Amino acid sequence: MNHKSLSAYPASSSDLECTTVWSFPSRGDWATHNAAYRGNWAPQIARNLILRYTKEGDTVLDQMMGAGTTMVECKILNRKGLGMDINPEAVRLAKAHLDFPSEHSPTISIFCGDARNLSEIPDNSVDLVATHPPYVDIVRYSDGKIDADMSNIHNVEKFCDEMEQVARESYRVLKPNQFCAILMGDTRREGLYIPLAYRVLDRFLKVGFALKEDVVKVQHNCKMTGYWRSQSRRFNFLLIMHEHLFIFRKLAQTPGRRNQPLV
Repeated sequence: MNHKSLSAYPASSSDLECTTVWSFPSRGDWATHNAAYRGNWAPQIARNLILRYTKEGDTVLDQMMGAGTTMVECKILNRKGLGMDINPEAVRLAKAHLDFPSEHSPTISIFCGDARNLSEIPDNSVDLVATHPPYVDIVRYSDGKIDADMSNIHNVEKFCDEMEQVARESYRVLKPNQFCAILMGDTRREGLYIPLAYRVLDRFLKVGFALKEDVVKVQHNCKMTGYWRSQSRRFNFLLIMHEHLFIFRKLAQTPGRRNQPLV
């Protein structure tokens, strides 16, 4: 297999995004990265999160890893990886995408599992959670073939209930003072804007997370943009061309004292 250069995007913390608006018109395609798996996040997002919030040897969890973008970045950047997905086909693709030469060989474990049940992962053992959940059933990743797949859920409230359990498990396995990042988008129903991202945000705050950053991620090269542009003029609505990257922190709890401050 002819693998592309691993150095196509900065691997230094000095070159990271430094504002709350992230825009990547050209999606990263180094190593085995590609956009063939619909709905996966850009590797620039995973790389920024890993470089900013972890150090070499730390453990990164992506419990909705899809085709393995985050795990590929863990291998390149020498982080231990825990990659999960409820879809066995995604797990197969992720394992295949990790088959490339790299100067590092960190331990990366890939397995099939449910993000709502991380029972095999000990409490307070993960340095960074970085994941990209589905946005209700906008993209049905298993085509309805896996009942427990959250991308089959159409009801927004039901979806948020399930995301709350994802948040609880993320909080449990994350080390104190460490970070959890999720990328969420919004949707429309019956002509009205549904702020799905903020509804999910509320659930993460409910389980105890503190919000460190709210990054607006600009969308580019959406497959259906041409179609929806024509529909936008016809039915008078605006195309949703942004997502929210919420970066949470699990504050350390000290008996008899307030939580440690964010810095």
